[in-house]
Amino acid sequence: MTDAVENAEYDVVVIGAGPVGENVVDRARAAGLSTAVIESELIGGECSYWACMPSKALLRPVVARADARRVPGLSGAVQGPLDTDEVLARRDYFASHWKDDGQAGWLEGIGADIYRGVGRLTGTRQVAVTSPDGTEHRLTARHAVAVCTGSRAVVPELAGIAGARPWTSREATSAKAVPGRLIVVGGGVVGVEMATVWQALGAEVTMLVRGKGLLPRMEPFAGEMVAEALTEAGARIRSGVSATAVRREAPDGPVTVELDNGEKLEADEILFATGRAPRTDDLGLETVGLEPGSWLDVDDSCLVRGSTWLYAVGDANHRALLTHQGKYQARIAGAAIAARAQGVPVLETAPWGAHAATADHAAVPQVVFTDPEAASVGLTLREAEEAGHRVRAVDYDLASVSGSGLYAQDYRGRARMIVDLDREILLGVTFVGPGIGELLHSATIAVAGEVPIDRLWHAVPAYPTISEVWLRLLETYRG
Repeated sequence: MTDAVENAEYDVVVIGAGPVGENVVDRARAAGLSTAVIESELIGGECSYWACMPSKALLRPVVARADARRVPGLSGAVQGPLDTDEVLARRDYFASHWKDDGQAGWLEGIGADIYRGVGRLTGTRQVAVTSPDGTEHRLTARHAVAVCTGSRAVVPELAGIAGARPWTSREATSAKAVPGRLIVVGGGVVGVEMATVWQALGAEVTMLVRGKGLLPRMEPFAGEMVAEALTEAGARIRSGVSATAVRREAPDGPVTVELDNGEKLEADEILFATGRAPRTDDLGLETVGLEPGSWLDVDDSCLVRGSTWLYAVGDANHRALLTHQGKYQARIAGAAIAARAQGVPVLETAPWGAHAATADHAAVPQVVFTDPEAASVGLTLREAEEAGHRVRAVDYDLASVSGSGLYAQDYRGRARMIVDLDREILLGVTFVGPGIGELLHSATIAVAGEVPIDRLWHAVPAYPTISEVWLRLLETYRG
């Protein structure tokens, strides 16, 4: 913690010390710029304590057990239930027991000044920090202010919602006990991952999905295969329904949800996984001519459009609400801030270089850590067609790949690549199946690098691995 000062000046002021803010600070400090970082909660942010780390720590034993059960000679040893106490203890370890001493020490070690409290813009390059004890610090940025405040879970405004105390992603990843019955509202990534976890730990899970299926931003078969697996595991999936009201009569009593078809369901907890909103409502945006609570529109260097000093990095700019994309943007923004501080033009001279976050447009990778895993990068078939590309979808059954049979008995999976027929490059790739998350980076390189199909023929997959699917996809394309 930095000593309390009323006024201070830095080259760069970063609001938000999650993984995005940390990476902006790291790049700014590496370039020799003095830097202050402001955090109102835990240093390390959503990812470290309520999202990526705890959720994947919860999911790993679930998926490992599922994989083991598909291997003859091992399956008989893993038929029992998971040890809930050990699973939750491991989750607590990876969430650092919700203490940020280590990450605060790292920031201090690279020479950044930390301000604990709420940071708000008060004018051009001006930031005020209100500390927990009421002390106010006024910071001036010589070169840049970076907004790295992330996003928050959206809870719909339904009758009775406040008194029902619903879970969001935070409560779902940090819960201390398994609910007997859990209703999950929403079929996106958070919904399916948390349904996977709590179902495996013993909860009776019911999913309420307003649309037709799960994982609507991926290829349709991804959601279908994940839904099939969840159903086989015991979860109930209700599609085409919406919650209209929620109530909890007693503090420790059950929660009741009313559906738009008049039906009522009861559970011990209800999780709303229904989207995200920017954490910009209490940021002082109005003092610099921007709308409080809005997503911030940026260029490829993450500079807010119309500004020469204000950057929005990570979720706040709404380009890709993923930690790895936010960290990627942070490296770009930090380099751009340093270059501009030295008077070096950025996007004007190097539109595809180290100062432009071009991956946000065409090569965003994502893994959904369910059983089976679902992973994708780039465009889906529908997105490619709507964008006007002349494309072909090439599909292959992953069960027909030699490596998949060795990986697991009765392996089920599917792969798809979207080929731009005019340029003969890949616009998108999707995999669904056990153990396919580690395949995704090869697909990301192919899409981001616009590698010609003729060159991909010479990237020989090792035998016998699941990555042999690349050869089979190319053979299917060539016919």
